[in-house]
Amino acid sequence: MSAAQGSTWPILTIDGAPQDGVLEDIIGLARAAEDADGNPPLSEQTLVNLRAARQHPGGLLVLATYASDGGTDDDEELAGVAVVSFPRADGEPGVLELVVRPTYRNQGVGASLVQALKEHRLPELRAWSHGNHAAAVELAAHAGFTPVRELWRMRQTRAALEAAVPDVVVPAGVRLRTFEPGTDERAWLEANAAAFAHHPEQGSTTLEDLQARMAEDWFDPAGLILAIRESDDRLLGFHWTKVHPRSGKHPAIGEVYVVGVTPEAQGMGLGKALTIAGIEHLHSLGLQAIMLYVDADNTAAIALYRSLGFTRWDVDVMYAPGIAGGNL
Repeated sequence: MSAAQGSTWPILTIDGAPQDGVLEDIIGLARAAEDADGNPPLSEQTLVNLRAARQHPGGLLVLATYASDGGTDDDEELAGVAVVSFPRADGEPGVLELVVRPTYRNQGVGASLVQALKEHRLPELRAWSHGNHAAAVELAAHAGFTPVRELWRMRQTRAALEAAVPDVVVPAGVRLRTFEPGTDERAWLEANAAAFAHHPEQGSTTLEDLQARMAEDWFDPAGLILAIRESDDRLLGFHWTKVHPRSGKHPAIGEVYVVGVTPEAQGMGLGKALTIAGIEHLHSLGLQAIMLYVDADNTAAIALYRSLGFTRWDVDVMYAPGIAGGNL
């Protein structure tokens, strides 16, 4: 850990796991930004990485800057933070997420964090902008970054559910049941790896990653629906749902978190059945809306979700250095 002077704001550099107090400050900052913007500024994976950083030395780089009201150190408030998660697989780029507290925006905090990142000369860095707000677009352009991926957020209301979602039709020879902690972890990991072999982030989920999510307050085994082949009890697919609690003025909302179908079960209509089953579960909890993430170029998935009453709501954009952008 070291402190350095950025272009305007002093930057605290943490190479590895942040101390508990700093971690609490980061989580508090993320909540304040989400309350103001309606978008979580840090992905769930980044939050998991922050909490588990001690188990993965070298997996994180955290740059933070604090603002003081002139009182004691206890009066300091985290004004902004940049978190870089380094991949476990060779050849994959690091992923950056940067957030500035709403009360300190337009004061050079983001620019100072970017300048400090440039001094680390991180190769092939990717950066997420959740909601892709105007300030993030401007900051990315100034840093020489250009968009390379769009991740849509789509939303479905209760009214759309009643108008567009058919009954669940489970393929013959398959039954649905909920996840059983202590029993289903290994089978889920195997099915997840097979279903997302093409997806480096989701497909590489480990038992430790799964357990970290199961330890989160939002985890509910009743919201993880499994499709089991009756002839041999093999797990063929799953729909993991999630409930985001009320945050400030934003009401609680459900999420189609992950839907996966193994290659051997493709073409059975299992993905649609699992999706509908999860949607029905979330609405049974009294939620008025459900959201999901989907890549903008995944036309087949978007068509399915639109047929179920989902509409485009918001967008996250991934940026990468342009031809003249160099490295951060």
